[in-house]
Amino acid sequence: MLYWIAAHLGFPGVLNLIRYQSFRTGGAVATALLIGLLIGPRFIGWLRLRQGKGQPIRADGPQSHLAKRGTPTMGGLMILTALCLSIVIWMDVANPYVWACLFVTLGFGAIGFLDDYDKVRKATTAGVPGRVRLLAEFVVAGIAALIVMHQTGSHLSLPFAMGYYLELGWLYPVFAAFTIVAFGNAVNLTDGLDGLATMPVIIASVAFMVIAYLVGNAKFATYLGIPHVPGAGELAIFCGAVVGAGLAFLWFNAPPAAVFMGDTGSLALGGALGTIAVVAHHELVLGIIGGLFVVEALSVIIQVFFYKRTGRRVFKMAPIHHHFEQLGWSEPTVVIRFWIVSFVLALAGLATLKLR
Repeated sequence: MLYWIAAHLGFPGVLNLIRYQSFRTGGAVATALLIGLLIGPRFIGWLRLRQGKGQPIRADGPQSHLAKRGTPTMGGLMILTALCLSIVIWMDVANPYVWACLFVTLGFGAIGFLDDYDKVRKATTAGVPGRVRLLAEFVVAGIAALIVMHQTGSHLSLPFAMGYYLELGWLYPVFAAFTIVAFGNAVNLTDGLDGLATMPVIIASVAFMVIAYLVGNAKFATYLGIPHVPGAGELAIFCGAVVGAGLAFLWFNAPPAAVFMGDTGSLALGGALGTIAVVAHHELVLGIIGGLFVVEALSVIIQVFFYKRTGRRVFKMAPIHHHFEQLGWSEPTVVIRFWIVSFVLALAGLATLKLR
């Protein structure tokens, strides 16, 4: 909105600052953070009033989690509110990538909301059937993938290799949709402890803030040998809004959590990061930067695969953060150590920009 107004006025005087993506990124961070902190207390109070018993807690999980009964869920609505308002204020709404990312974010958020609502209403951890949810996610992600492919092409960029691409043709939207859906669910699986998913999402968003800005700048992209996607730099502002909204939510989600993100937030944020990676043609780098989420998802896949075939468990409990709890690690220890791992992986992912 501000960019549109400033552009129509010709960016006069101080409004010339709005021309710069770096300025608007900082503004998006501050705006989303402020909005999240302002609406947080009343929002949490409203959720607590509406939900009564709050999010159902797994009976077979760590016994320490039973004390969390009554904590409201769907805190992702707070994140999405702060995120969307910040985006409307600071981003160039004529940019098609903005709408592709927003479409996935809100689409996945709606799917997650229905899942959370079903769990709270029925007081069960089951929620919407997995096949139905996955089908809806692939429809949303597929539409976004086609939009992106139409704008940027159908090639896959290879990290550590300058100028090498794989042309996937019509397989690309399938691959892109899988990336978006897989990362959305990986973040969702990670969201099991207070603050565990929130900070890694913030860290990954900062990393892709840098990547989006560089990819969108022809000079930097040419120098680094990375794909140049005109207009992708605008998504640095989107990442900034995610960072601000995530920090505001973390204020209330820090142990002991006053509210849970729920599928509403985790699916939406994971889908948003997956879409940004697709736009920037850094899908494989997403697997490095978001390696923590990948490991969490793989731990569930491995556990289910081996248990169905052998009747034995590879981990004491999946996702893997519960495995470490069962080994005797306290919840804060698991959370902070996983944050450290996420930070190191983000640095490794950013290093691929230069190691080509």
